Amino acid sequence: MTYTYPHHKDEYTIGVISDTHGLLRPEAIKALHGSDLILHAGDIGDPAIIKKLEEISPVMAVRGNVDTTPSLYKFPFDQTIIIDNFLIYIIHNIGDLNFKPEDKGINIVVYGHSHKASMDTKSNVIYFNPGSAGKKRFHFPLGTGEIKISKGMINARLKPFEFQ
Repeated sequence: MTYTYPHHKDEYTIGVISDTHGLLRPEAIKALHGSDLILHAGDIGDPAIIKKLEEISPVMAVRGNVDTTPSLYKFPFDQTIIIDNFLIYIIHNIGDLNFKPEDKGINIVVYGHSHKASMDTKSNVIYFNPGSAGKKRFHFPLGTGEIKISKGMINARLKPFEFQ
């Protein structure tokens, strides 16, 4: 599924969240405030999370491995979004990626699943995992992420929650 973001602006702020597991923390809401678009990289846990995020901004979400209730079936396992001629591919588990993103012109791969925040560039593709923003399950810090697209440039950053 490919979606073209319809707004034409000089700068886009994209909030990135993953692995909420049914819990939307106040820190996540604060971190995502001001986003033009929010990407949820799966393990939503409860459709109410998406409704709350939509109060901030439009949301594009994919289904993760814990999203097994019928109310979450409407979310695809992956999707591609085009923003200002940049292709962003969203998938929950990077291990399910069965192609080379650079071969399809993808600029950013957003994913979750591991609960470990990371940002890396390989073959001119940014691989971006905001980490978990919901229930703390491992020893990794909680947080979200942000991608800014402006003047033909991409700037991504991780946003760990301050309370840790």
